[in-house]
Amino acid sequence: MPLRVTDLAGFELLLSVAQLGSIGAAARAHGISQPAASARIRQLEAQTGVALVDRSPRGSRLTDSGALVADWARPVVEAATDLEAGIAALRARRDEHLRVAASLTVAEYLLPKWLAALRRIDPGTAVALTSGNSGEVAAQVLAREVDLGFVEGPDLPAGLDAETVAVDELRLVVAPGHPWARRRRPTRPEELAATPLISRERGSGTRRALEVALAPAELAEPLLELSSTTAIKSAVMEGIGPAVLGAHTVAAELTAGTLVAVDVGGVDLHRELRLVWRAGSRLRGPAADLAAIAVRGA
Repeated sequence: MPLRVTDLAGFELLLSVAQLGSIGAAARAHGISQPAASARIRQLEAQTGVALVDRSPRGSRLTDSGALVADWARPVVEAATDLEAGIAALRARRDEHLRVAASLTVAEYLLPKWLAALRRIDPGTAVALTSGNSGEVAAQVLAREVDLGFVEGPDLPAGLDAETVAVDELRLVVAPGHPWARRRRPTRPEELAATPLISRERGSGTRRALEVALAPAELAEPLLELSSTTAIKSAVMEGIGPAVLGAHTVAAELTAGTLVAVDVGGVDLHRELRLVWRAGSRLRGPAADLAAIAVRGA
């Protein structure tokens, strides 16, 4: 962890000063005294080595450097909030009010923001989160082990209702040194189907979505089966072979250049990520709130 950003409380307070226009207003928003807020800002200025806030009788405003630091800090503070919401949901508590199961793509890349939004409107709600592949999530919902679930597979078992919360696209990815990384023409669907891939296990929504997209061709036996998206990405980066993963899961690696996307022609690789619940039942309370948050995200 970089030494200047080990404590995000000061950066969070700086963002409030920028939004509210004074240290006093920011202090009230954070439930601390104005002297304590001023001291925290001074400590942050000492950490960063630059003046962040101009103080005057009319209020406080960020310096040019302060505005720049605030812009840099904003996504970090938001990501920390998402992380906190996700970790809190993983802790199964006796007073839990809402039980959620999610496929790995949704659990890793979408659900934390939704849980953070739920905490803002239902701060007293405890959430217990489990993750697995789409088949396991559907089974948990049907067995009443959870109140609602999120899946990424195209198949929906009988007994479930569903609503789309996001659209994802499957991406064929390879290591930068792979021969396909230098291709100028799209990979043909039949060639992709015949190529052994690094793949998720059976029951995975990603694997099933690819099977449906490439039908009637049958997929070759996987080169390697792994139950973790992170493990698959690592194996691809090591040059073991190609893989097909959701665009949400590989966005950072494609930007960094540690993975390369290969176009696939003649086939639609989009898929729906869906909220599921028991057919005939009605979502209520925090479950309905979380469902509404997720659907608004669509």
